[in-house]
Amino acid sequence: MNRTDVYQALAAMIAYPRDRQELLDSYAVVARHLQERGLPLPTAPFGETVTISSLAKLQETYVALFDFNAALAPYLGHHLYGDNQKKGAYLIGLKGEFRRFDFTPASNELPDHLEILLRFLAHLDQHERPAFLRSQVLAGLHKLEQAFAQRSDCPWAYTIAATGAICAADCEEVTSC
Repeated sequence: MNRTDVYQALAAMIAYPRDRQELLDSYAVVARHLQERGLPLPTAPFGETVTISSLAKLQETYVALFDFNAALAPYLGHHLYGDNQKKGAYLIGLKGEFRRFDFTPASNELPDHLEILLRFLAHLDQHERPAFLRSQVLAGLHKLEQAFAQRSDCPWAYTIAATGAICAADCEEVTSC
């Protein structure tokens, strides 16, 4: 299994739920990767929730969690800058990076949405990924992880924790972040 698959799987787990089987398959990819790397396995509650919940319930939970709670929004720019001009510069910078690496997001989400950033990380070469993680992702992801740390009752809290662990480990494997 390569990092492209892992980042695509994380992106599917962070995206609005559209298919339970895709979520279960993505969970399996991420869990296997964490286990192979000897990283903690914080995703188990996510897999359990997807297994026992209907798609409608997953969608309802997702909307209540991410769309109606700004503190947990999956937009890293929001966590880094709130709603000021620096956030706009961050978004423009992300779009510039997407163009530079010939990446076109498949959805209409803002470029700082964690799903989009994970798909971009899947698109990047392993040698390009650490610099992008360091400059554009890790600080905002850390703030999102802190927000979710208070929500151990939420299955996506574990997915955010796994994302943080994988991104940090990926960065450290190639270069010190």
